[in-house]
Amino acid sequence: MLVGFFMSLFVFLSLLLVLFILIQQGKGDMGLGSLGRGSQTLFGGSGGQDFFEKTTWIMGTLFMFGALGITILKTKVAQQSRLSGYRTPIVEQAPLKSPPIQQKNKKY
Repeated sequence: MLVGFFMSLFVFLSLLLVLFILIQQGKGDMGLGSLGRGSQTLFGGSGGQDFFEKTTWIMGTLFMFGALGITILKTKVAQQSRLSGYRTPIVEQAPLKSPPIQQKNKKY
């Protein structure tokens, strides 16, 4: 139950992180010169890049630590599963020896 909740939060965080990465303005011009610079007026003249960069760094850090935390939590849950009390220990048995084959006395 707890792992499912954290997984859903992790998926939401990853989708939000992708959205924030795609919203950011590129560092290079990619050969277009100054054609696309004037259209970024939604968050002011700078386009709010400081906000987006800081938020992306924070969400990236949460993403990495979240992935590590979910992995550790999932491993502990798998080791303490509900069925662990009902399992019988596997006892290794020695292989059964077949009775020796009796040879008949043959007369030549």
